[in-house]
Amino acid sequence: MIRYVAALAAALGALSLASGPTLAAPPDPLVARADYSADELWLCRPGLKDDKCRVNLDATVIEGSGRMTLERFAPNPEAPIDCFFVYPTVSLDPGYLSDWSPDRMEFDDVRLQFARFGSVCRTFAPLYRQFTLTALRAASGGAQPAGERPPQGLGGYQDVVDAFSWYMQNENKGRGVVLIGHSQGAGLVARLIAQEIEGKPAQKQFVSGVILGSSVMVPPGADTGGTYKQIPLCRREDQTGCVISYVSYRDTLPPPAGARFGRSGQNGQVAACVNPAGLASGRGEPVSYFLTEGFLNGSGGTTPPWVNPAKPISTPFVRTPGLISTECVSKDGYSYLSVHVNAEPSDPRTDVVAGEIQRATGPDLSWGLHLIDVDHSMGDLVRIVSRQARAFAGG
Repeated sequence: MIRYVAALAAALGALSLASGPTLAAPPDPLVARADYSADELWLCRPGLKDDKCRVNLDATVIEGSGRMTLERFAPNPEAPIDCFFVYPTVSLDPGYLSDWSPDRMEFDDVRLQFARFGSVCRTFAPLYRQFTLTALRAASGGAQPAGERPPQGLGGYQDVVDAFSWYMQNENKGRGVVLIGHSQGAGLVARLIAQEIEGKPAQKQFVSGVILGSSVMVPPGADTGGTYKQIPLCRREDQTGCVISYVSYRDTLPPPAGARFGRSGQNGQVAACVNPAGLASGRGEPVSYFLTEGFLNGSGGTTPPWVNPAKPISTPFVRTPGLISTECVSKDGYSYLSVHVNAEPSDPRTDVVAGEIQRATGPDLSWGLHLIDVDHSMGDLVRIVSRQARAFAGG
């Protein structure tokens, strides 16, 4: 019997090889644990046939004089470290949790908030079953999600843990890794660092964490002791093993009472504010990469013309040197990155940078400039990760 079973297994194996590879079906939406060896569960990963990080990221640089020049983007296939990204709330799937079939919402976000890191690191972005925009908007008067609320613990954080564990076991191979997340994704990354990296063997590979649009808590005036016991806030561009975190509000529209982000927490702790344009000082003029048209998850309304009179712009991004400045502010129980538009009457560029979520009743000020948390400092974040990569390698 044993010889028969072995022969049958060999025959079936040979038949499988002869018939060639088969396409994997999407996992069951309610499966407890997904197998992240499947290509279909990654938006970005080296070797993917349809890697969503391989996109056009060229930018039009618009100077204060109105002069426009083209800036080409080039990824670095020999990048010495990795970046692992957990995207924010973008899914328009009808239920409480997204399914395993991504669409333009996920693709567009990877292009906007992550793919540019491909110039300094290998890029990894897993799919995960997130709490959907549909469910989030129900709280603001939108339609109720279809179906029943899924069991506690399904998808979300468990998916991210499973994806990161697969990455560490199969792709990391001792390389440094930066973990990046925004909004819902930032909350999951913050938890992942606390539970799976800090104080664990993986901390040896931890280059930094970029946690945007969600709060990392610290005691006032301190860089550790809140969310993390050992991992500090980043204060130098060549510092490794640290985190960058901030939330954004317009300087003329600071957090209103009951604002969603930047609020002080228990035991006197405050939300960290680390300004990528000035890690030590907390102030600077960031290197911004804005979408030429549109905003994260389509919630920001109409993009104002970038120059007056308006000119055609063929690239998907614009870079606007000196147009905005940023500064960390602590006021009225909130800590946040204050964004100021340097409007100049002689400057033909726009005097308005949009970024608030638009509701039927007008802008939702409780979210601040959440839609452009990443955009306004993207160039600085990429530069910092590049310097951290060299420092991690000892260069």
